[in-house]
Amino acid sequence: MTNATSEVAKTPFHDYHVAAGARMVDFAGFRMPVQYKGIQVEHLAVRNNIGLFDLSHMGEFEVSGPGALDFLQKTTTNNVAELSPGKIQYSCMPTESGGIVDDLLVYRLEDSYMLVVNAANIDKNFAHLSKYVTDGVKLVDRSSEFGLLAIQGPNAEKLMAELTDYDLTSMAYYTSTTAKVAGVDVLFSRTGYTGEDGFELYIAPEHCDRLWKAVTEAGARYDLELIGLGARDTLRLEMKMALYGNDIDETTSPVEAGLNFIINFDKNFVGKPTVVKHRDEKPVRRLVCFEAEGKSVPRHGFLIMNGDDEVGHVTSGTFSPSLQKPIALGYIQRELGKIGTSVEIDIRGKRLPATVVKPPFYKNASHK
Repeated sequence: MTNATSEVAKTPFHDYHVAAGARMVDFAGFRMPVQYKGIQVEHLAVRNNIGLFDLSHMGEFEVSGPGALDFLQKTTTNNVAELSPGKIQYSCMPTESGGIVDDLLVYRLEDSYMLVVNAANIDKNFAHLSKYVTDGVKLVDRSSEFGLLAIQGPNAEKLMAELTDYDLTSMAYYTSTTAKVAGVDVLFSRTGYTGEDGFELYIAPEHCDRLWKAVTEAGARYDLELIGLGARDTLRLEMKMALYGNDIDETTSPVEAGLNFIINFDKNFVGKPTVVKHRDEKPVRRLVCFEAEGKSVPRHGFLIMNGDDEVGHVTSGTFSPSLQKPIALGYIQRELGKIGTSVEIDIRGKRLPATVVKPPFYKNASHK
């Protein structure tokens, strides 16, 4: 649910967070829960059982009309033509110079497409996409028309099965459907930002209270935990899922960010010549995973060193609740990005030994 003014907005579930004792923070124009019982407790609940996230700050755009497919083929890197109704793909919007405006999900619905974009980029994204709208394309910001809840964890399907008669066993990862959930027609998808199995529910504002109560009441039988932004960040980092503004932005190429798998080089898209050049010439840096020794935590902006040489910088870092060790993502000179390479991370003048490892950090996630 987007914020149309400069004031901090509240999601439809705000009062439930406060009642549950959440520590609230301002994030991307919204008042959001950063944690309830604590990041480690919440993180491990999602890895081992089930958790509930409020993601109503995310943005949703509708793209329709006879020119919708051509429009999205031009403005996103993945091959939208491969999507049949109910299918979803991860993609990114490139800049004219080959950077990344945002990463996003593209939903193929029956008669239109839905783009799910990052909360901090809603206005920027809409302005960017609007530049490419032509006759036969209708672009509408629907962000204010949804509350968004995510149910994540290995027991997510068991909980959802208590709320809907839809055959979840036949629902593949990265697909969506509209069905009754707690007696209300809801668009939901089998997607998530945690690596675990899970569902994301797009709920009309008038049904948000009903869905929150239904999910939490059913969830109580499964020891459902409420999950804040803090654990959402550690969960996605363990899976090497990029965070816009940290790991990717308009100065990073999708190639150097390791996102070749969402680039279709057989179609024309905004910024393609530069992206192709990056692919063919190979970028001078690449985004890689590091595991570090000790307890100190690498943070965004910390330098990566090879002897006396500065060879890169950390983009995201945390102490992994699952692995019980410091982990980080960072850009490093390409020749030093091979798995097993040893480097050091400068943490306020102290050197932390670190090793490049194969992604993801956490290997036992439950997503289907």
